[in-house]
Amino acid sequence: MNPGARLHRGGGMGRPTVVNQQLLLADLRKFLEVDFQRKKLTVQSHVRQIKRFLREVKVPLEDVSARDVRSYLSRFNGISSNTYKNVLSALKVFFRDFLSRPGVVASFKFPYYEQSFKKIPSKLDLQKFYSALEDLRCKCYFLLYATSALRRREAMALLKENIDLKRRMIIPGVKNTRTKRRLFSFFNEETETVLREYLASRKDDNPKFLPISEKTFRKIWKRAYEKTGILVTPQLLRDWFCNEMGELGVADRYIDAFCGRVPRSILARHYTDYSPLRLKRIYDKAGLKVLN
Repeated sequence: MNPGARLHRGGGMGRPTVVNQQLLLADLRKFLEVDFQRKKLTVQSHVRQIKRFLREVKVPLEDVSARDVRSYLSRFNGISSNTYKNVLSALKVFFRDFLSRPGVVASFKFPYYEQSFKKIPSKLDLQKFYSALEDLRCKCYFLLYATSALRRREAMALLKENIDLKRRMIIPGVKNTRTKRRLFSFFNEETETVLREYLASRKDDNPKFLPISEKTFRKIWKRAYEKTGILVTPQLLRDWFCNEMGELGVADRYIDAFCGRVPRSILARHYTDYSPLRLKRIYDKAGLKVLN
């Protein structure tokens, strides 16, 4: 029996006190980390959502019903599908899995997402945006996102030890999850040139490969947008990579591999197809270019 179920079945909790709530949230955090193996950001998000729910619900926790949850969720209707989804996801994990009270949240469904088509920026637009970036670190990030298909946080978490400049290879430095499986990544000659230029200018011993604060990164990226009027995000660069590699004739299964979307079962059955040497050969043969 999980800690949440014991707390619930023990009775007498009533309206959670500050101390009881802290213990409950601490147990929830540990439950998500250990039992569900959720990543740090997901754990923080779920705990934050439940803390807000406990603060605003007006009945004792053991008496919370589907009606109370419905009343709480109604305030998120029409705001954002993603916001609603995040709140409901936390509530489902909390009541269904942690407190072993599935009936409280069983009737609630996640919002339906209509298919939307992203507008992929042209190579000319990317070049204009790149030229408007004022910081060499941001230029490096731009090229890494466009040529390696790294996710935003994956790139920002890179350490010096994760980069092999000579082979233009990125050695996985992040933990795999149930849905994301990072293999070896690569970058092109254009990116190598700019990375070498930046590294030659460094005088610090920071283990981070491209140290920059989130605030500074966003500020410089925003100024480039204001100068050009062109919307470019790390995710759009990742999308551009997938589209461009497809245009260059790379098979979908290898594009998925470069993006870290290969399920463990596929890797186990076809491990030779996804060896670093084979992936590097396929990547180089495509001849991906961004700046010319």
